[in-house]
Amino acid sequence: MSEAARMSEEEKVEKRTVRPVLIVSDHTIREYSMLLQHLLSGLTDESAPAALVCRPDCKVDSVLLPLVEVVRHPVYDLPFLGRQNLRMLAERLEKFQPTVLHCLCESQAVLTRQLAEQLDLPYVLTVNSLPKRRSKLFILWGRCWRIMAPVGSIAAELRRLYPRFADRIVQVNVGTFVEDSSGCFWEPGGLVSIVTARALNSAHDFESLFKAVKRLVLDGYEFLLVVMGDGPAESQVRKMLRSLGLLWIVTLVPMMEPWRAVLAAGDIYVQPQPSRAFDPLLLEAMSVGTAVAACRGGVDDLIIDGQTGVVFDPNDELSIYASLQRLFERPEFARQLARGAQQYVRENHSVSKMVSDILQVYHDAHLWYAEQGRIQPAEAV
Repeated sequence: MSEAARMSEEEKVEKRTVRPVLIVSDHTIREYSMLLQHLLSGLTDESAPAALVCRPDCKVDSVLLPLVEVVRHPVYDLPFLGRQNLRMLAERLEKFQPTVLHCLCESQAVLTRQLAEQLDLPYVLTVNSLPKRRSKLFILWGRCWRIMAPVGSIAAELRRLYPRFADRIVQVNVGTFVEDSSGCFWEPGGLVSIVTARALNSAHDFESLFKAVKRLVLDGYEFLLVVMGDGPAESQVRKMLRSLGLLWIVTLVPMMEPWRAVLAAGDIYVQPQPSRAFDPLLLEAMSVGTAVAACRGGVDDLIIDGQTGVVFDPNDELSIYASLQRLFERPEFARQLARGAQQYVRENHSVSKMVSDILQVYHDAHLWYAEQGRIQPAEAV
C-alpha cells in the first residue's frame, strides 16, 4: 500500500464514529455495574452508540441509557445450538455496524474471539482479577488490540504470565465519583456503624472479624455491624454469630443497591479477607468518605496504610481488634483517613480519565487493525 493510500485509509478510520459492542456476564452486572454505568454514560456523552451483549435473563435496567442497544444471547439456551446462536448474534450485531468489541469479563473471552472472527473486527479484553495458576487466556493475536487491567498489580501479573503480550497489556484505572464531604464519625458520641460486604461462601472468612467484634463489645464499645452478602454458608455464619452472642450487634442483609447509599451510611468499611479480583465496593467506600479497615494481599492496590485506611492481618483477631479500636478511639484520625482516601480516588480514579482512556483504546484499535493488512491465526496463551 502506497504512503498516500495508507494515509487516506487512516483518515477514513479516524473520521469513523466509535461504535463499541460491550460483552458482559451476569458477574459483570452484579459486581461491576457501577463501572459499566459510568462507561456507558461516558460513551453517551461522547455521542458514541454502544451495544450491550448479555444473557436473556440478565438484569441490566440499572445501567441502560438511551444510546445503548441491548442484544440478548443466546436466543436458544441449548448446548447443541451454539453455532446457530453465534450466527444469529453476529447477524444482529452486523446491523449495529460495530467498530470494536470489548469483553468485560474473562468468562466471555471465547465468545468475543468467535465474534471478532465472524464480524472481522478488532477486540479488547478487560481482566479484573489475578489469573489463576493454570488458567489460560485464548487470544487471537491478530485481533486482540489491548488487554486492560483495572489496577497495577493485575497488569504486572499478566505481563509476568504472558510476556509475549506485555506491550498490549495496559492499566486503565476504574473511575468513580467522589463525594464533596465525609460523614465518617460526624456525630460525636453517636452509635458507630460498620459495613462489610462479601459473599457468604465460607463462615471461616468471617471468624476472625466476628471474634474481634466480640472483643470490642466486651470492652464496652457501642456499634452496629452490617454484613452485605449471601451464599451457601449463611446458616453457618448465623450459627457462629449465635454462639458468639452477636446476633443483636451484627445484621446480615443481601447485597443492597445502590451501594453508595449503604456505604455512605457507615462510619467504617471493613474488607475482612484479601480478594483476587478488583474490589469495586472498596473503591466506592473510599469515594463516599468512609474510614477503611482492610487487609493486604491479592489485589490490594487501593490499600495504603495510614493514607487510605488502616491495615490488619485477616487471620489475627487481635490485629483486627487493634485496627478497629484505633478508629473508635481516634475519630479525628478516622476522618483524616476518610478524607485521604477521597483525595486518592480523585487523583487516581476519575470517571473522565477512565472513559477517555477506554475511548482512546477503542479508537486506536481501528488504526492498528487497518494497518495490519492481514489476519494472523489464533494462538492459545
